[in-house]
Amino acid sequence: MKRFALTLDLKNDPQLIEQYKEHHRHVWPEIIESIKASGIINMEIYHIDTRLFMIIEASDDFSFEKKAKMDADNPKVQEWEELMDTYQQRLPFAKADEKWVLMEKIFGL
Repeated sequence: MKRFALTLDLKNDPQLIEQYKEHHRHVWPEIIESIKASGIINMEIYHIDTRLFMIIEASDDFSFEKKAKMDADNPKVQEWEELMDTYQQRLPFAKADEKWVLMEKIFGL
């Protein structure tokens, strides 16, 4: 199994942050299905202030490239991502096409 940690910011607006959290309490079934179909076994998102932190546990054959291709071909995922753009603020060092930024693991116990 593979494990990844990613981060992203939210726009600094308490009302938008609450709406974002509400959307994640009721994620569309098509999005859950798409996540699982990509090889992701477990996904958790944590929040503090404007910062988000995501942990993904995925099958050994999972790849972000494969998931990106699947997402690009899925109109419902594209609709969800467009909606999430309302709330998300890319990190200043993110690449042009990057929302969630992969973090480097620097310690393990």
